[in-house]
Amino acid sequence: MTEVSRRGFLVGSAAAAAGLAIAGPFEGFVAHAARPVPYRRGAGYGPLSAVRDSRDGVVRLELPAGFEYRSFHTTGTVLGDGASLPGRHDGMATFGRRNGNSIIVRNHEINGPGTPMGGQAAVYDPMTRGGTVTLEVDGRGNVVRDWVSLRGTQLNCAGGPTPWGTWLSCEETVNGADVGNDFTNASNAGLAKHGYVFEVPTEGTSAAVPIRAAGRFAHEAAAVDPDGRAVYLTEDNFNFASGFYRYLPPRSGRRLGWLEDGGVLQMLKVGDVDNADLSVAQTPGASYRVEWVTIGDPDPTFAPGTTNDQAIVAVGAQGRAQGAAIFSRLEGAYTANGKVYFVSTQGGATAGSAPAGFGDGRGQVWVYEPHREKLQLAYESPGEATLDLPDNIVVGPNGLVVLCEDGSRDNFLRGLTRDGLLFDIARNADLGQVGQEFAGATFSADGTALYVNIQSGSGYSIAIWGPWHKGAR
Repeated sequence: MTEVSRRGFLVGSAAAAAGLAIAGPFEGFVAHAARPVPYRRGAGYGPLSAVRDSRDGVVRLELPAGFEYRSFHTTGTVLGDGASLPGRHDGMATFGRRNGNSIIVRNHEINGPGTPMGGQAAVYDPMTRGGTVTLEVDGRGNVVRDWVSLRGTQLNCAGGPTPWGTWLSCEETVNGADVGNDFTNASNAGLAKHGYVFEVPTEGTSAAVPIRAAGRFAHEAAAVDPDGRAVYLTEDNFNFASGFYRYLPPRSGRRLGWLEDGGVLQMLKVGDVDNADLSVAQTPGASYRVEWVTIGDPDPTFAPGTTNDQAIVAVGAQGRAQGAAIFSRLEGAYTANGKVYFVSTQGGATAGSAPAGFGDGRGQVWVYEPHREKLQLAYESPGEATLDLPDNIVVGPNGLVVLCEDGSRDNFLRGLTRDGLLFDIARNADLGQVGQEFAGATFSADGTALYVNIQSGSGYSIAIWGPWHKGAR
């Protein structure tokens, strides 16, 4: 595949880049938010039972009756460009094609220095191993073609699709030669600066140019306004406070066909309350009027001796100095129906149990309405048995919200209905992947297949099909 610049991005089809546009997700949540709602008869798609993988007959998932699946793109697969597929499959999105297939752009969350993955894509940093892989797949998980589309990045965790048909891949790190070692204890000497957003087309490969004005911090996910004038960004700091950001490019990405650098980075603040701690347990249906504070230096370079822990909070500290709100580990984000839905993975902590933002909660789902400048709690986990550390989020058929768990025990795909009912969609039953998280859930453009990853060093992707159209009850 040939490298293309931002001005030369190619798109697979005119289908909506964000997957399936669904009316009315979360509309009825307020009345039921934060209540414990374990599975009961008649809820969701029904109870789970072991189902064999149609690829080889091995049981890898438990699913409701009527659903089937096929795993594909296992770690080590040789791609069409000759590269060996890395592990750590993470955030991804689908883009519809006229032939009914989907183009998937998928992150690989690989940390530490090393030789970039193979293929023909441009390399941002020749000392790092992360990046993205692009593939065309049908609704049964059969791969038509595949290639590496971004190389030389690091810890590509989540990201998000754009309305003009590209993928924003986000680095969840601030590694670089100007900061000390991170948790890998590997030297950062010689590394380029990391912690950025990169744009990847659905055809060809990325130019591997970071969008520096969108910030240098532990990026997680990106959710783009339909008009392309704002990109909402989550931050996942494990041991520190996290923030919710928006990047305002100089010109509309939808009009240009790419995301322009040189814009303004801002951070969410709750109205008249400085440093509102939203990481703690909330009143059901809690809502806040919000405003935004501007980050003066979104792309810092650090002085010698700066530790990784100091560097990872540098951008957020600028916002908090102006009263920005505090969250605990913001991860998945998704745009639908003119709203932005995002997950606080460890939100819902008991007040006073830990410093602000550290979080001992089991997860929250928030909804931000740009046209009203309103933030509202959609759901808060009452405990790990109900919802345990949600991560990626997507909205699918009939307003169904799918949450990927990254918990401490068994991990599930959980469904959340419009009236606040939480239920099980799938359980990771792969004996070779015990305790590994689900990641990157995304529906095909026609809503007939859900693609998701088992994220590990030996991970893979899965296509799940069945009676999604019936809707969750």
